[in-house]
Amino acid sequence: MNSFEPRVFSGVQPTGNLTLGNYLGAIKKFVALQDTNNCIYCVVDLHALTVNPNPEELIDGTRSIAAAFLAAGIDPVANIVFNQSRVHEHAELAWVFNCVARMGWLNRMTQFKEKAGKDRENASVGLFAYPTLMAADILAYRGTHVPVGDDQKQHLELARDIAQKFNNDYSKRIGDLQLGVPVTVGEETVNGYFPLTEPIIEGPATRIMSLRDGTKKMSKSDPSDLSRINLTDTADDIAKKIRKAKTDPEPLPGETDGLAGRPEAENLVNIYAALSETDMGEVLRDFGGQQFSVFKPALAELAIEKLDPLATEMRKLLDDSGYLDQVLAAGADRASAIARETMGDVKRIVGLSG
Repeated sequence: MNSFEPRVFSGVQPTGNLTLGNYLGAIKKFVALQDTNNCIYCVVDLHALTVNPNPEELIDGTRSIAAAFLAAGIDPVANIVFNQSRVHEHAELAWVFNCVARMGWLNRMTQFKEKAGKDRENASVGLFAYPTLMAADILAYRGTHVPVGDDQKQHLELARDIAQKFNNDYSKRIGDLQLGVPVTVGEETVNGYFPLTEPIIEGPATRIMSLRDGTKKMSKSDPSDLSRINLTDTADDIAKKIRKAKTDPEPLPGETDGLAGRPEAENLVNIYAALSETDMGEVLRDFGGQQFSVFKPALAELAIEKLDPLATEMRKLLDDSGYLDQVLAAGADRASAIARETMGDVKRIVGLSG
């Protein structure tokens, strides 16, 4: 039983150039979600501090994410579009959640282990506590749904654990203050202030891989620019990168089972399916038996058709930084009104004044 107002929240970190993977795996879905949901889309610039970015690059990156949102078709009037650091309740609620989350929960986060590498003792506390801030991002707005890729699903599960523990720990206080709703946890019903946020994982392209290595995710931080298609790439750039994309010497199979053990081939077919809004089986019915010398030009033509208008609009928006800053500031005012109410309730629940 859960009577929280449905609300979608998601954020994108402003580090590096946005890629085709970011677009197909996240931003394109954000656009579709706005037609049927109450949506909040955030540029999570506080999270970017975990990689110690150049300050000027962080400012430019924040505007770039905002430009991508708008160029893709997100309506900043119907939805809330803002950057995280303009709303101080994110950081304030994250501290409360640091006191709710358990060290054992954070120690299990595989993304921290991957990013910290072997020298974990030298990693920043911010990198370790990143998931509690992510939980605060969502729950400052009592978000009920989050569109996430597979790599963020574990962090969302942690957000659910934090919300559940907060609800359990303060159930009586929440009930006494009449601030929650009945939430069923297992066989028990408690007074819950925070929802147990659900993931939205759908579509054929939740994970786009590198054009140079089909076993690795397409990444903004990959040293090779040929490994990714950036959203600001020109038509010539896109054609060149697809032409140089790693493949194998075999023709495309007629069925998806034939892609087993062929990660680069599977990736390119997956990209084509996502851009054409179909599935890989349908793509292989059209191109099965064809060599990559036939498939790659068709993929490049499709990618240019879909992405060039987006890139053109992004470049136009990036030339007007004042407008982007205005959109982010207006969105932050609206976001602050919601987060301020949540943080006020949380302070009353845990016994803080002010």
